[in-house]
Order: sequence, then C-alpha cells, then structure tokens
Amino acid sequence: MTAAPLSRAASAGAVYRQLEYTSSMRIFLSRPHMSGKEEIYVKEAFASNFVAPLGPQLDQFEAAVSEYLGGGLSCVGLSSGTAALHLALMVAGVGPDDEVWVSSMTFAGGVFPITYLGAKPRFFDLDPATWTINCDILANELELAAMEGRLPKAIVPTDLYGQSVNLTALEALSAKYGVRLIVDSAESFGAELDGSRKAGTGGDAAILSFNGNKIITTSGGGMLVTRHPEWAERARFLATQARDPAPHYEHSSVGYNYRLSNISAAIGLGQVEVLDKRVARRREIFDQYQRALTRSGVQFLPEPEGYRGTRWLTTLTIDPDVTGVTREEVRLMLLEHDIESRPLWKPMHMQPIYRGTTYHGIGFDEKLFETGLCLPSGSDMTDAEFTEVIDRTLSLFS
Repeated sequence: MTAAPLSRAASAGAVYRQLEYTSSMRIFLSRPHMSGKEEIYVKEAFASNFVAPLGPQLDQFEAAVSEYLGGGLSCVGLSSGTAALHLALMVAGVGPDDEVWVSSMTFAGGVFPITYLGAKPRFFDLDPATWTINCDILANELELAAMEGRLPKAIVPTDLYGQSVNLTALEALSAKYGVRLIVDSAESFGAELDGSRKAGTGGDAAILSFNGNKIITTSGGGMLVTRHPEWAERARFLATQARDPAPHYEHSSVGYNYRLSNISAAIGLGQVEVLDKRVARRREIFDQYQRALTRSGVQFLPEPEGYRGTRWLTTLTIDPDVTGVTREEVRLMLLEHDIESRPLWKPMHMQPIYRGTTYHGIGFDEKLFETGLCLPSGSDMTDAEFTEVIDRTLSLFS
C-alpha cells in the first residue's frame, strides 16, 4: 500500500527539519555548543549502567547547579522548564480559579502550566528600562487587589532574553502582600544582578531551562530551584509518578513523569563547567552587534546599572519610519541567505488562546513584538558567520 502524501504543512516541516539537521552552511539562532567534557560524564554513566532515569550524574548535576548559584538552594532536575514551572505552581498551592500574575511577553511554556492547573493568568507589560515586568504597574495592581480582596496566588515574572527581573522590588512586593513569587529564569542561567545575586535564586522558587537552544543544554531539560527544602521534596515525589512508599506501586496522589534523565544530567555536568565562558562569549557577540548596527531607529535590549545579563539572544528593535526597513524585511532577507533570526515573543495576551484575558500595561511589549528581532547569537558562531550576518543586515540599512 502506498503511503498517503504529506500535507503541504507537514511536507514543509519535514523539509525544514532536514535542513536544520543536515545543513552545514546554515547560521542558526542558537545551537548547542558542546565543550568536550560532556562525553566524559556520559561515558561514566554508561560504564556504571546508570542509563535509567535516575542516577549519580543527576545528583551531581543538581548539586553543581546549586553550588553555582551560591549554595543553600534545593535543585530538582526535570524534563523541561515547563515541567519545573508546573510543579512549582503546584507546590505553591495554585489550583482551579486562582489567579497567577505573569509577564505577557514570554514563551508559551511560561504560561501554559497556569492553565494546566485550571488557574487564570493575568498579564503584565514590561518596563522600557529593562524589558522585564513593570514593577510599578504590578505594585499599583497589587495595592488595588489587596483592597478588593482578590490578591493572586502567585506572581511569575520572566527573565527576558537572559536579563534578570528586578528581584529586589519583586521580593519586597511578594513579602508585603503575602503572594508567592516564582521567577521564570529559563532564559537567564548565568546572569547576575547587583553584583551579588545570580538569576535563578529569586523568590520562593525559580525555574531554569536546558533546552537545546539555551545558553547551556542537556538536550532537553529544566530545573526547579527553591529555598524551601519541603518544596523540592514534594516536587521530586510528584515528578516520579507520586509513588507512595510501599513494596508495590501505591498512589494516593496524581503524579507526573517529569524527572530529568541521568544521561541528560551527565551532559549538563559538562555544560555547567563552561557556563561562564558561554556567557562571556554571548556578551561579546552582543557588544559586536551593538557597535556595528547602532544607528538612529535601531535600539538594543538595555542593560541598566547593576544588571549583567547573559545576552542569551541579541535582541533589537527596528523603527521602519526612521530606518526605512521593517523588522520583517530584515528577517526574510536573512532567511533567504539561510540565516535564522526570529521575531521577539508574541505577548501572550495577543495569542488566540488567551484572547480577552486581563492585561495591564501601555502596550510596550506589543511594540517590541511588532519591531523586535533576535539575531544569531550562539556561542560557537565563527567570525565569518558573524561578519556575514552583519554585512547582510547592513545592506538593508545603507
């Protein structure tokens, strides 16, 4: 029997995947960058036959992340950042009809877990000075909600494109109103704030992502980081199918298959050793882009005093009224030359699935989406690749 032909969309997707995995000429937005140390840890896992989900490499990876963040934090390796957020919300007590206040400009995985639990997101705009959640708007709405007796169950601000949120302001608001703070640090592992705080250490809990395009990767994976040991214990229980202590499989709670595999954690061990080098390289790439492309009508993600982001992706906005070229014209031109770039996140309050959901702001995030572009930023970019991106982009501005 002849197989049915692929639909046009499926066929296009297959072609794209083939190109993505086989092209040696394509310049990617952010591809995995191995150090060579990962293979050592993976071989150790294979030699000891710990190829099952749990094992010593996972324990070591959790400990290594905790140490990098300054120690004293409980870390739970999970299958994704989305899984980490899901469990963080669960252990924070979020349930049906609760409100969770969240950055609107974020990846869908930073919001979907709210919906998994039957809770309701309320979306917030960004601060133009940092491109992270606007704490002034948040403070005003918290004051009003307190007076009206409708405070949210949790606040989930996003560290956008590698830049930390204002942890000082957010933790003060969390304490003042007794609202749980769960920081989405999926994009910012390696960032710092005020010279003393690492992204991933904020609030009651934070989540990290080790997806293939992140600054370091475990292929796929994430982590829940919390200052509450009991939260970590509960998360581990839920992440391993919520199996009660018994010689047989006994379950009194609904659980999930969310644990990070030991093999993936072995990759992470090699990656975390070079995290600071990866951050330094991406910051260097950002600085080069900024020097080459800064002109009237082009603005880059700002970094106020006290902030030191990872520059996970170099992001900029292009004002067509000033430059004479749109963001989309730049993106499509780069695509024609096999250079991957991407618009900034489409704010979640603009997404069809959340149409009509309450949003607080002036639409700064909407403007960022309309004019913003992410440029190739991988730490393994060659000088030749970087020069090509610059030259082709400049050709539209000249």
